[in-house]
Amino acid sequence: MGKNKKKEQFTSVGFIMAAIGSAVGLGNMWKFPYITGIYGGAAFFILFLFCLLLVGLPILLAEMSVGRAGRGNPVASMMKLGGKKWGALGFLSVAGSFLIMSFYGVVAGWTLHYALLSFTGDLFSTNDFSGLYKDFIGGWMPIGWQFIVMLITAYVLIKGVSSGIERFNKILIPGLVILLVLLAIQALSLPGAGQGVSFFLKPDFSKLTAESALVALGQAFFSMSLGMGTMITYGAYVQKSQSLGGATVAVGLGNVLYALLAGLIIFPTIFVYGIEPSEGPGLVFIALPAAFSAMPLGAIFGGLFFVLLAFAAITSAISVLEVSVAFAMDYFGWKRPMAVIIVASLCFLAGVPAALSLGGQLDWLVFGGKPLFDWMDFLGTNILLPLNGLILTIFVGFVWKGAAEESGLTSMWFRIWLFMLRFVAPILVLLVLLYSTGIIKL
Repeated sequence: MGKNKKKEQFTSVGFIMAAIGSAVGLGNMWKFPYITGIYGGAAFFILFLFCLLLVGLPILLAEMSVGRAGRGNPVASMMKLGGKKWGALGFLSVAGSFLIMSFYGVVAGWTLHYALLSFTGDLFSTNDFSGLYKDFIGGWMPIGWQFIVMLITAYVLIKGVSSGIERFNKILIPGLVILLVLLAIQALSLPGAGQGVSFFLKPDFSKLTAESALVALGQAFFSMSLGMGTMITYGAYVQKSQSLGGATVAVGLGNVLYALLAGLIIFPTIFVYGIEPSEGPGLVFIALPAAFSAMPLGAIFGGLFFVLLAFAAITSAISVLEVSVAFAMDYFGWKRPMAVIIVASLCFLAGVPAALSLGGQLDWLVFGGKPLFDWMDFLGTNILLPLNGLILTIFVGFVWKGAAEESGLTSMWFRIWLFMLRFVAPILVLLVLLYSTGIIKL
């Protein structure tokens, strides 16, 4: 491997902002509301919080600890701490992050397109929002928006850790909070909004099932950007004086806050305008535009909502792409600008067929009844992410001997954390893997 040592470091606040930016993405703003609607509202939200404590936070701390101790990308860090075999397993995180970034950039581009359509009023020039969405994703325009997303992401990463990633997140994360609060106030002020708030915050535990428990487990895992090496990579830039335990709690709270505010925006809006909370993936790009079109000043609020989505998507994209960039710098010895340009270009090229597969106009990109986009999503999020999480829990729980010192936890908290990593998180992540791949069916 190259000897490209990481000289830059996050400040304490900068690291927490960057980590929250990584965790807060389309999973919070898009996926979380619609699966909450499908699986029962408030009861599901409480179950999600419980799963976050059992799975999300312990693995988050494990990833950050490995990164800071190893001072490298997932491959370099796990090789340094556990040997070549574990380093080879660390490569699955790099592969997963590269694959996910390839199609994630496509969806991030959709949010930019819809923000522009909202502000110009073009989004509301039709009543056929489903047709508008299908025509858009079925054409070539998404590739242009994907390119813009990759360009912004690459620009930030070329600037480096402190001048790029940290500075960008210090601006965007507070901006996200402001947008979330403004949109939540607007949604809660709608006549009849209370029904949506009640659905989201008043639990009915009779709606919970074994399937909803597994979905909540998966969301707790995915919403923290775990399993793709982002927190290991960011951990490599953390100062030794940083409290990783405190950072873990801060990132977890930030993740919950964003999910909570997103729910307070979406559920009052859809209940007021007669949209089913179980609408599914089309909730954001089909159902919500219909609501905004009927809302006073809907073009403005719709535009702000999609800007919010775009901000969240890009802060996550930065962390996901950085994993492969850090690997390229460490392995090939490339300087950061070269690594960013090459990796971003390859990710963009890999994402083009994923984007084109959704329109169905290229038959060879659709196989087994699914477009290439869906297969990439399935391999990345349903297989590689939980598999990488399972590997990490075993590595930190049973193999790596320096976890106690690096985590900085007191004796009591370390024993609890180690117990969770050894006997609780692996079983739950394995259940997520078996369910998401269809091996367990409910």
